[in-house]
Amino acid sequence: MKISVIIPAYNEEKSIGNCLEALATQTEKPDEIIVVDNNCTDKTVEIAQKYNARIVKETKQGMIYARNAGFDKALYEIVARTDSDTVLPPDWISKIKEAFEDPDLGAFSGPNAYFKTPILAKASSSMAYGVFYVIGLLMGHPPMLGPNMALRKSVWEKTRQSVCLKDCDVHEDIDLSIHISEVAKIRFDRNFTIRTTRGRWSKIFTEYVVRLVKMLIAHRKLHSHFNK
Repeated sequence: MKISVIIPAYNEEKSIGNCLEALATQTEKPDEIIVVDNNCTDKTVEIAQKYNARIVKETKQGMIYARNAGFDKALYEIVARTDSDTVLPPDWISKIKEAFEDPDLGAFSGPNAYFKTPILAKASSSMAYGVFYVIGLLMGHPPMLGPNMALRKSVWEKTRQSVCLKDCDVHEDIDLSIHISEVAKIRFDRNFTIRTTRGRWSKIFTEYVVRLVKMLIAHRKLHSHFNK
């Protein structure tokens, strides 16, 4: 089983080195690392090249365009995705390989922790899992978390033309999980955890919720859920 890791990047020179170092020190190494240069003007690409990452250029600005470009260019059967500000545990790749020993699994994801202190990290991870569990109940299938996901390349090829393209309209990871759920099995594992260094947690109960409700309604997820 071979794995491509995709990292969409826009001016990430402050964090991408740590992410790539974590990938370089995995107990099981990825077979390729693709950094998607989404019009970087800093040293992101230079740093990525030092780690022998493959650079893919995407001139259309936005996370979804960058993600799609990386997925499209991935060479191997399992495509994993993370963000440059993510702190990956050393067994991240090995857990992905273990999960995809299930031949019926199409996609795999887990929660995020938001603090350095172990107790707070564990608490925030549990809270994040709870939030995503509720989202899964509303959608009728498990969600996926952008910095902590993997899917079969064959599943991506089946959903490539149906995913939404406007970052401002959707949560790209939730949108992706909606479309993947129509063709494949998704697993969300609370023990498959990563940590982010950015303060995204504060946005979960503000703009994230508003956008989430709008996109679930647009995808008729809330309608179908409450009319079962």
